[in-house]
Amino acid sequence: MEEQNNTDSIREAAEEKLVNDAFQHLLDCYLNTRHRKKVDLITKAFNFAKQAHKGVRRLSGEPYIMHPIAVAQIACSEMGLGSTSISAALLHDVVEDTDYTVEDIENIFGHKIAQIVDGLTKISGGIFGEQASAQAENFKKLLLTMSDDIRVILIKICDRLHNMRTLDSQPANKQYKIAGETLYIYAPLANRLGLNKIKTELENLSFKFEHPDAYKAIEDQLADTQASRETLFAEFTAPIRAALDKMGLEYEIKARVKSPYSIWNKMQNKHVTFDQIYDILAVRIIFKPKKREEEVNECFNIYVAISQIYKSHPDRLRDWVNHPKANGYQALHVTLMSKQGRWIEVQIRSDRMDEIAEQGFAAHWKYKEGEDEIAEDDGELNNWLRTIKEILDDPQPDAMDFLDAIKLNLFASEIFVFTPKGEIKTMPAGCTALDFAFQIHTFLGSHCIGAKVNHKLVPLSHKLQSGDQVEILTSNSQHVQKSWINFVSTAKAKSKIQAILRRDAKETQKKGEEILNNFLQKHSLEPGSSIIDKLCDFHEVQKPDMLFKALGDKTIILGDKDIDEITGKKKKQGPSWRKFVPFVGRDKKKGGDEKKKNYFIVKEGFNRKKPIYITDENISQFIFPSCCHPIPGDDALGFIDGMNHIEIHKRSCPVAAKLKAGFGNRILDAKWDMHKQLFFDATIELKGIDRIGMLNEVTQVISEELNVNIHKVTLSCEEGIFDGSLELRIHDRDDVKNIISKLKKIEGLQEIIQVV
Repeated sequence: MEEQNNTDSIREAAEEKLVNDAFQHLLDCYLNTRHRKKVDLITKAFNFAKQAHKGVRRLSGEPYIMHPIAVAQIACSEMGLGSTSISAALLHDVVEDTDYTVEDIENIFGHKIAQIVDGLTKISGGIFGEQASAQAENFKKLLLTMSDDIRVILIKICDRLHNMRTLDSQPANKQYKIAGETLYIYAPLANRLGLNKIKTELENLSFKFEHPDAYKAIEDQLADTQASRETLFAEFTAPIRAALDKMGLEYEIKARVKSPYSIWNKMQNKHVTFDQIYDILAVRIIFKPKKREEEVNECFNIYVAISQIYKSHPDRLRDWVNHPKANGYQALHVTLMSKQGRWIEVQIRSDRMDEIAEQGFAAHWKYKEGEDEIAEDDGELNNWLRTIKEILDDPQPDAMDFLDAIKLNLFASEIFVFTPKGEIKTMPAGCTALDFAFQIHTFLGSHCIGAKVNHKLVPLSHKLQSGDQVEILTSNSQHVQKSWINFVSTAKAKSKIQAILRRDAKETQKKGEEILNNFLQKHSLEPGSSIIDKLCDFHEVQKPDMLFKALGDKTIILGDKDIDEITGKKKKQGPSWRKFVPFVGRDKKKGGDEKKKNYFIVKEGFNRKKPIYITDENISQFIFPSCCHPIPGDDALGFIDGMNHIEIHKRSCPVAAKLKAGFGNRILDAKWDMHKQLFFDATIELKGIDRIGMLNEVTQVISEELNVNIHKVTLSCEEGIFDGSLELRIHDRDDVKNIISKLKKIEGLQEIIQVV
C-alpha cells in the first residue's frame, strides 16, 4: 500500500512539473512580445483553470489543464495575441466543463474576458448533440459571437488546431468527423483571417487522418526528392542573391515547399501523378525596406532585377502589393523560367507583408500599443463581418444551405472590378454581373435586366474578369427569377434571391388559399384539413403549401372533378388512368419497402466507435449513393441516414464533406473485407498521339489482367489525337492501379485518368 502511495505521489509530482513547465514556457513567450505585460492576470487565470479542471484527464491520459495551456500557447506564439486572449484561452473550457458560471468569470476577471469565454462556451454547447446539422448551427453561433469580438473565433481556431494536433487519441469515426469539419469550416476561416500557417497545418492534419496512406506516400516522395529540390533552390537563387547584394538590400530567401494536402488536391483535381506537379518548390524573397513608405516600389525594383536574370511568364504576374487580398495578404508573385527548364514562382514581400501573410489580421494588432484592442480600421475585416451579419439577418431555412452560403465567400479568390465612376470593388472569382448588382444594392440586383461590361452589353449571367468596368442596367418591371439562383455565386446574392423568392412564394400561397376558400364557399363547402388532403392526393402534390402555390400561380385550376373528388360522387364507369396512378404508386412503394428490409438497420445501443466491415456477403445491406461510387480499396466512411440505414461514401466525396461538417455524430469508420468475388464498375479515360497498333496494345493490357472484364470501349481519333474511354468490371482499386501502371508503358499514351 505504501509502495502504491509512493508511486502515486511520484506521478503527481511529475505531472505537476509538466504542467508548471508548460505554463512557464507560455509566460516566457508572452514576456518576449510587445504587449503590455499583465503577467498577474495570466497567472490568476492559470491558477483558476488549474483548480477548476483538477483531477480531470484528456483521452490521451494527460491532465486536462494541458489543453487550455496549449491553446493559450498557440494564441500567444502563433497569433501574437495579448493578455486578454491568453487569459480567455486558459479559461475557455471552465464554464462548459465545471460548475463555474460566466458570472463567476466576470466577477473575478472582468467583463471583456467573461464575454469571450461566454462566446466560446456558446459555440461548444451541444456540438455532439443528436439534432440535425448541429455543427452548422454552432457555426452560426460562432459567426454571431464574432461580430461582438473577433477574438472568440481566433481562440476557437487555436482550440481546433490543438485538438487536431492531438487527434490520435480519438476513435476513427470521431477523427473523420473532426477532420471533415476542420476542412469544411475551420481551414477556410483561418484562410479568410489570413492565418496562412495555421490554415496549412489544419488542412494537412485533416488530410493525414482522413487519407493516412496517401498522406504517407506524399511525405515519403517529398523526402525522396528533397536533395534534388535543395540543389535546384541553390542553383536558382545564387544569381538572385548576387543581384540583391548589388542593390544593397537587407533580405533573406526562403524555399517554400507545397504542403502534402495541396499536392494531393492537385493530383486529384488535375488527375496527375506526384512527378507531374512542377510547382512543389516556390521561392520567397523577404526584404527589409530602407524606408517603410518605399516598400511597394522596392518590390517592383526587385522584380525588375530578377526578370533580367530569368525570363518571366507574362501571364503569371500577380500584384497583391497594390491590391491586397481581402484577408490582408500583400506580395508580388512572379513566375520565372529556371536554367533547368522549370517554371518557379517567386514571391516578393517586405518583412511587414511577410508577417501579415503568416499571421494575418492578428499581426496588425501586434504593433498596437497597450492591451490587445481590436483595430477599428481593419476595413476589409469589417466588410467581411458585415456580409456575414447580412446573411445572419436573413437566416436560411436549412443550416447546411447557410454553411454553403458562408463557404462561397470563404473560399473564393478575389478579382477587382470597377464601377462606372471608377471605384474599385473586390469580388470573388467566378462572380457574374448579377452578383455585382446585388453587391452594390439589393434593389439594383432584384431589378437588374443586364449589364454593360467595358461598354459592351452582356447578359446577367456574364462572368466578370479582373479589371472589368461594370454598369448595371435596371427596369422597374423586372422581378427576381427562380433561374437566377443557378448562376449567381456570391453568398450575398444567393441569400437575397432566396429571401425574395420565399417572400413571393408566401404571397402566391396566400393567393392560392383565397382561391380555394372562394371556390369551396361557392359550392357551400367548409374548408378543412380532410378536404385539402383529398385535393392534394387528387392533384398528386405532397403538401398543402404546394397545393396553395400551384393554385396561386394557376398551374392547378379547380373545377367540377375536384367537387366530385371531395364529395365522393365519382362516376363508377371503368377505371380511369388517374385512379390507377396513386394505386401504382402505393404498390411500388410497398415493393420498395420490401426491398429496403434487406438494408442493415442501426438500432439503439449500436457501437458507433467500432468500424463497420463491408464483406462480399453483407455488401447488399449498405447503400452506395451515386455521388462518389466507392469501390473496395477506397478510403471509405459510413453515414447513418434518416432511416437508420448506412450509406457508404469515399472520404474525399464532396457530399461526405458536408455530412462530416453537418452530421458528425452519424459518421462511422468503414473498412473493406472483400475477397475478389464481386465486380464493380470503373471508367478509365485515355488521351494520346495516335499510331497504328495502339488500340491492339490497349486491349492486350486489359485482357492480360485476369481480374478485369471489358464492359464497353469508346474510341475516337481526330487530327492525330487518340481519345478513348474504357468501362471495366473490376474487383477493387488495386485492379485499376495495375491497369493504369501498365497502360502508362504504352508509347504515345499521354493522359490516363480514372473517372470514378
